[in-house]
Amino acid sequence: MGNFIGKAVKRREDARFLKGAGKYTDDIKLPKMTQSAFVRSPYAHAKVLSVDISEAEKADGVVAIFTGSDGCGEYGVPCGWQVDFKNGETMREPKHPLLVKDKIKHVGEAVAFVIAETLEQARDAAELVEVEYEELPVVTDPQKAMDKDAPLVHGEWKDNAAFDWCIGNDRADVEAALEKAHHVTEMEYRNQRLAPNAMEPRSYIADYDVNADKYTLYTSTQNPHLIRLLMCAFVLGIPEHKVRIVSKDVGGGFGSKIYHYTEEALLTWASKQIGRPVKWTSDRSEAFLTDAHGRDHVVKSKMGFDKEGKIVAHLTDEYCAMGAYLSTFAPAVPTYLHGTLFQGVYTTPLIHLNVVGPFTHTVPVDAYRGAGRPEATYLLERIISKGAQEMGMDAAEIRMKNFIPPFDGVKEEGYQTQVALQYDSGNYQQALKKGLEKLGYENFRKEQEEARKNGKLLGVGLSTYIEGCGIAPSAVVGALGARAGLYEVGQVRVQPTGKVSVFTGAHSHGQGHETVFAQFVADKLGIDMADVEIEHGDTDQVAFGMGTYGSRSLAVGGSAIIKSIEKILDKGAKIAAHKLEAAEGDLEYASGKWTVKGTDKSVSFGDVALTAYVPHNYPEGLEPGLDFSSFYDPSNFTYPFGTHIAVVEVDKDTGAVDLQRFIAIDDVGNIMNPMIVDGQIHGGVAQGVGQALLEEVVYDESGQMITGSYMDYAMPRADDLPMIETDNTVTPCPHNPLGVKGAGEAGAIGSTPAVVNAVVDALAHLGVTDIQMPLKPQTVWKAMQN
Repeated sequence: MGNFIGKAVKRREDARFLKGAGKYTDDIKLPKMTQSAFVRSPYAHAKVLSVDISEAEKADGVVAIFTGSDGCGEYGVPCGWQVDFKNGETMREPKHPLLVKDKIKHVGEAVAFVIAETLEQARDAAELVEVEYEELPVVTDPQKAMDKDAPLVHGEWKDNAAFDWCIGNDRADVEAALEKAHHVTEMEYRNQRLAPNAMEPRSYIADYDVNADKYTLYTSTQNPHLIRLLMCAFVLGIPEHKVRIVSKDVGGGFGSKIYHYTEEALLTWASKQIGRPVKWTSDRSEAFLTDAHGRDHVVKSKMGFDKEGKIVAHLTDEYCAMGAYLSTFAPAVPTYLHGTLFQGVYTTPLIHLNVVGPFTHTVPVDAYRGAGRPEATYLLERIISKGAQEMGMDAAEIRMKNFIPPFDGVKEEGYQTQVALQYDSGNYQQALKKGLEKLGYENFRKEQEEARKNGKLLGVGLSTYIEGCGIAPSAVVGALGARAGLYEVGQVRVQPTGKVSVFTGAHSHGQGHETVFAQFVADKLGIDMADVEIEHGDTDQVAFGMGTYGSRSLAVGGSAIIKSIEKILDKGAKIAAHKLEAAEGDLEYASGKWTVKGTDKSVSFGDVALTAYVPHNYPEGLEPGLDFSSFYDPSNFTYPFGTHIAVVEVDKDTGAVDLQRFIAIDDVGNIMNPMIVDGQIHGGVAQGVGQALLEEVVYDESGQMITGSYMDYAMPRADDLPMIETDNTVTPCPHNPLGVKGAGEAGAIGSTPAVVNAVVDALAHLGVTDIQMPLKPQTVWKAMQN
């Protein structure tokens, strides 16, 4: 009973997954359910001259066909975060139509929606839809999109900027400090565009009940309530109590299932038009063409150092692609989730970042695992390593010189950065020291020298990162442009038998919530984990919550649950005191029972629960029941940090990179389940290594995606990764009741620059100072030759 926190409890949810009994959207079969397919544009920019559905309507099994000229064409999906221009101009927010009726903005945009009895019939009929286009000029590069003669993605504005934003110190002060610096390191590169590629593609089923005048949307989303809010209030205008969103098991999201997609609203609208359920599941080709992508930053940066290697100033200009439309959180990613991390773990006194967010004729870009934090870390960790290389300093030494001193946020205040945020607690030296010891850094440098004499190219790369998780107070983010609150809800319902049902607004799509949440609930209540069930993903069951993204589930959602547990224990103590005929202050709670201090008189949690629902002998004036809901709005971000170290060997003949070791020392605050934390780190590292070495979305000059399948888009596989060596330090978060910081994105944040730094280190003696990602063999080979 109890004592579950910190234990490597095996995931409870895996039992049904291993048996094939998961509750995924595509598994659902409703009576009279129809299937659907889209007619999508083969052009990136084109006028739609005509859409002829006459032949398609005659095809077998067709139930209905809709185009942008039908009622659905009047609706558009909104953005959820507003980032205005630094000159005060309002962010430019184009309408994102459910079906296009006039002008295409990227390959894959839908111009017609075909509903039929079977999927095969829907696809066959879609091929019979005749669309006439007039092709128009295209721009896909975010920097070129800001050229004076660039084709306009949205003709209502004078240029392609959605916003032009900055953060940090005055630019003139930063430029002056760089002029006086002993050494200035410069970098220009592209943080390439990535496709999310969750194992489960997006899948939706919409069902309209004419008798109840109510819609149900089954959707593979990370945040059901947010989808309901956006779709009801800002798209279709349906009262929220008339819409139920259900999202049970979801096979991975990585951010790409946060957003409200046009297909969700369109299917919901169409289900009422035909009076039957409508289903659509993306295939992998559609996923490449329509799922929101990640990254895609064009970066130009300067970092100045004094003669001791201390950073004196950092100046960066970025063009961060928005794609053709503004996805739900897109404007926040390269601004408030990116620029606010430009301090990193260093005492940089002067920082200025300018971000332009251009529209391009490409799929919208939004949060992808880490969401702005990996891009900030990549720049900081590459430029400081490059600076060390140019100044002849050791990569570990230069970091130690520049680290923010340790602070716990209790005895010492949090650390105020130059870019708005105040870190809660951190000990960055400790994490780096632990990583260097685990590697055997000094011995490795000797081995590296010997290897070079023998013609082997070994390299080690360091990355010391910090991230902001559990996004901060609603009032703060509201002032920064968020169009929703970022709190979380947790309801704890004690049944008369003492069993406990927990309803959380956080959503699980692989993180193990059903295990971890049950662990700390059972621990706090002193009951068995088997007596705790976790419910999520149904807006008719759970009070309004904000879902899962930004490593927020435990820090924000868990804290809401803790608040409800505290209310239960407080009320339980009143009932127990009455039963024991003792003063409430004379009781202590441990191991699932209230005991009168210094005696053996006690009453169990189960007895109190039964009394709460059968209140025959009950405190006067106390209402029955033992069921509480709480909302938790965080007072700050949480700030996980750590050190990642990669060891590589580069084949001198081919440029192929062999990742031989990967060490991850992460500080995610207090750890509820070390096995699950390790799993999160492993998954994140795999994705970070994928970006460093393999993955890249490429568009040609006409806007065609030429990496739209696994034949062309290289995903990491098992033999691309070594056994990942994980360890941790623990610096508790001082401002949430669990002391947790978040682990879901850390692996993807620290790993990418560690791998690239390692490859550059392996080739440094050849004069190589930088290589553009992804580090494919031919790219590395060319760098070696140059």
